[in-house]
Amino acid sequence: MYMAHHVLRIAAGSDIGRRRRTNEDSALAGPRLLAVADGMGGHPHGDVASGTAIATLARLPLDGDLVAALSAGVTEVAARLDALARQDPDMAGMGTTLTALAWDEPGHRFAVAHIGDSRAYVLRGGDLFQLTRDHTMVQSLVDGGQLTYAEAARHPKGSMLVRALQSGGSAQPDLFWHDALPGDRYLLCSDGVSGFLTPEAIRDALAEAARPADGVVRLVGLANAAGGQDNITCVIADVAGPEAPAGPAQEPLIVGAAAQDGPGRLARFGRRLRGSH
Repeated sequence: MYMAHHVLRIAAGSDIGRRRRTNEDSALAGPRLLAVADGMGGHPHGDVASGTAIATLARLPLDGDLVAALSAGVTEVAARLDALARQDPDMAGMGTTLTALAWDEPGHRFAVAHIGDSRAYVLRGGDLFQLTRDHTMVQSLVDGGQLTYAEAARHPKGSMLVRALQSGGSAQPDLFWHDALPGDRYLLCSDGVSGFLTPEAIRDALAEAARPADGVVRLVGLANAAGGQDNITCVIADVAGPEAPAGPAQEPLIVGAAAQDGPGRLARFGRRLRGSH
């Protein structure tokens, strides 16, 4: 029986912002895998941690149960961070967030893995929905009824993480399936976007962008206009229905800290991502 195929149209971008000296964010966007990792501020080698997360996921075999595959990938990231810390004590305590979506084309759905406070959103029918829940102290207080959302937005420890991928820690990601629809537009972003732009501003930027790449440029520009106080990273993917024109083949994109060691790494990632079908 013929099955209509849905494909992803992708874009990614990362910017150092206006206040930071280094970019500790990393991201990838491929035909079957989207991910954002934000190296933990205030800890050494956040760029190494986020780059390690993206490098590990880029090599992940995307077959079989994709939720199980992402779970294994997160566990491997944690093990690699531990190994790096054992080799170099200066890297002890480094960590990163990680939000990843793996595309199950036959099922028209995403497997989702999430730990930390990077976010995944979907724009559907003009409305913006947040797919992930922040693993922060403030979100825990909101969930427990101890803070309102308005109070949480002003809390001085709003970005304090209670879960992340960190050397010496345990990996406890949220793992779930999410059903996709043709016309959906997905955004994965670091808190350099979500922490400084309102949901309404994010929704409007996504809704007004003709292409994913336009949305990336718009969001980076808005976050910088809001002060650029953190690194700014986003991945946007459109789910195109079977009636959409084929378009050119899309190369995997890697941005941010993971892309800083030159084209050799990018080529290796690209070969692996293109081979995951």
